[in-house]
Amino acid sequence: MIEGLISFSLRNRFLVLLVAIGLFAWGVHSVRINKIDAIPDLSENQVIVFTEWMGRSPQIMEDQITYPLVTNLQGLPQVKYVRGSSMFGMSFVYVIFNDDTDVYWARERVLERLNYATRLLPEGVTPTLGPDGTGVGHILWYTLDAPGMDLGEQRALQDWYVKFGLQNVPGVSEIASFGGFQKQYQVTLNPNKLIYYNLSVPEVLQAVRNNNNEAGGRKFEINDIGYIIKTTGYLKSIEEIENISVKTVNTIPVKVRDVATVQMTGETRLGIFDKDGEGEVVGGIVVMRYGENADEVIRAVKKRMVDVAKGLPEGITFNIVYDRSELIEESISSIKTTLIEEMIVVSLVVIIFLFHWRSAASIIIQIPITIATSFIFLNAFDITSNIMSLTGIVLAIGVIVDNGIIMAENSYKNLSHRFAELNPEEKK
Repeated sequence: MIEGLISFSLRNRFLVLLVAIGLFAWGVHSVRINKIDAIPDLSENQVIVFTEWMGRSPQIMEDQITYPLVTNLQGLPQVKYVRGSSMFGMSFVYVIFNDDTDVYWARERVLERLNYATRLLPEGVTPTLGPDGTGVGHILWYTLDAPGMDLGEQRALQDWYVKFGLQNVPGVSEIASFGGFQKQYQVTLNPNKLIYYNLSVPEVLQAVRNNNNEAGGRKFEINDIGYIIKTTGYLKSIEEIENISVKTVNTIPVKVRDVATVQMTGETRLGIFDKDGEGEVVGGIVVMRYGENADEVIRAVKKRMVDVAKGLPEGITFNIVYDRSELIEESISSIKTTLIEEMIVVSLVVIIFLFHWRSAASIIIQIPITIATSFIFLNAFDITSNIMSLTGIVLAIGVIVDNGIIMAENSYKNLSHRFAELNPEEKK
């Protein structure tokens, strides 16, 4: 077969040249569109199911949340195994699929099974899917440089403006906020007063819920004009919560302020985010969607930050604390420099070793064509240009040259023997 291929190539040199030029052009195009990252994504093909049930111990979470979800998610197609983890108030279930399974097909299968498994969970508990990112999807971290603004206002600005502005960037799976205080109304009950007024905690909770609601009426017409009737009942201040009536005792209403203390404060935190030892900060983590080009996503996020910054209050700016694009550029630049240096050195060695420019040229020309062609296969198998893949291409240059030298020497040897067997007249 090899002899037939060589004979065909010798008889159709122009066709072989056209194929080589076509592969080189296709390879150059593949280099331009190939995804770029600093490190390869070796994480498993997984879907994360997150469930929150605050105030419950890890054992309760394991028995009533994690175990029912794990047992019901094990029968999904193309699943390798299911892992579960329980902690205080939170449950994580990791569904690991086969590597060749489409991640969005896997998420659909998990979501379908959750519709059935949810009825096995306690009332009010709803499991949710994690973002469609991977373990190396954290591509950019930023903080808000907001002098003079308290942490609660910074977190509100991050959650209700900055996050929504950056989350619709193509390739971004999630903007995870961190730091600061999440504002909330806290009603601290006094047990002694509850006993005195013969009230229970659920009664106070139900009273607050019933008074934090809107109700729609109906439409009526006056003078051929239609009016829509509705009531606005959402709580807007501490005073409104304090004035909520829980029950009536001897024609006297017992209000929330009689049995509890209402205050505006932050949600209970398990830690803080400190920057350079100078104090707490608020910011976000940009999580890249599965299979996206990290370099392009980072550029798009930075470009959107410029637009989002125009709507921030005066004096507030973005401060990028982690940017993978710097690592990507340095890694790719280092490998590119090494690749060019190796191509030059190998070409010089081939020329000196063979000392025949036609033979050397036939070998050297294979190097750029083979390297360009390799990117066609990188795109076909969805492999990014990273340290490992580019290093493999660099190491393969020696193999390419070795084969070319062996074939050139073998051809030269056979031609020499053939020439020596000719008679003087044929040599002329």
